[in-house]
Amino acid sequence: MQPVIGIIRDPRYLDHLPGHTHPEHPSRLRAIYEMIDREFPENLLAITPQPAAMDDLELVHTPAYIKKVLKTAEHQFTSLAPDTPASAKTYLAAWLAAGGCIEALKAVWSGLCRTCFALIRPPGHHALPGRAGGFCIFNNLAIAARYAQRLMGLERILVVDWDIHHGNGIHEFFYNDPGVFYFSSHDKLLYPYSGDFDEAGAADGLGYTVNVPLPRDFEDEDMLALYQTLLPPIVERYRPQLILVDAGFDAHRDDPIGRSHLTEAVFADLTRLILHLGSVPGGAKTLFVLEGGYDPRALSRCVEKVLRVLCEPAAQTFELVDRTTRAEVLAEEVTRTHKSFHIWVD
Repeated sequence: MQPVIGIIRDPRYLDHLPGHTHPEHPSRLRAIYEMIDREFPENLLAITPQPAAMDDLELVHTPAYIKKVLKTAEHQFTSLAPDTPASAKTYLAAWLAAGGCIEALKAVWSGLCRTCFALIRPPGHHALPGRAGGFCIFNNLAIAARYAQRLMGLERILVVDWDIHHGNGIHEFFYNDPGVFYFSSHDKLLYPYSGDFDEAGAADGLGYTVNVPLPRDFEDEDMLALYQTLLPPIVERYRPQLILVDAGFDAHRDDPIGRSHLTEAVFADLTRLILHLGSVPGGAKTLFVLEGGYDPRALSRCVEKVLRVLCEPAAQTFELVDRTTRAEVLAEEVTRTHKSFHIWVD
């Protein structure tokens, strides 16, 4: 019997129109939806999102900023940030993106589906409490994490962010909070130019943020070796109840914004690793949230690879790959940075 895998999907996400030449174009999600109709006609449970409630948005955003987003409905075209335009229906897509993540969380936690992939837009991991940026309006994953903390009582949430851009919004929201462990691999030479090794958390959250700046010559085997080295001890020590994956695919070699060399195959491998880490007795539930990825064809291939892994039976074993020199260098830098912090001390 095939596992029940949920997806968040809604045509209203396509109504956010930032402009014909803008990278975060509706064609991104349209390509994914067309791929799903072609390749997964019966295997996925489509869940219709509901707009987030004002109280949910205020878990991370200021009331003034939420009202500013709402006011964009009064104009055919306006701007929330120099790189983040809005059209008249952008506000609804943004409300639905945040609400879709909450619906996905509820579906996974209730057992309606084994895991869920929120295929939403606009993306979210750059959004700050009172400011849009990096094509992001509401911080969808941060809202879901706060919802899980405040309304569902979860005490340990792991966020894994493999988007090639540093999720500075998530980083900022949870920098002092040991209840959300943030792990990000990214190119620090790209927007927002943050996320160095020594940005490791503060106050009670010291040691609960791991930033791994990636070199641009990283390839699939390096990425998988890096994750296989760093993630298992984090999961073993932190024992997350929930793993939220910020699934951006702009590290793909065909992406027009990223400067990386990865292929769609590595995202399947990373997904299989994360599912394996969450599958141990008493392990974590998993939820995937779409972030970047700006070549529609490459993006749809990446999402297809992830969905195919999600539809596999639960992995009981995981075959490790050989370590690579490039991955070892980064893993050693992370170890040097974090070895004295509470969570890393035996």
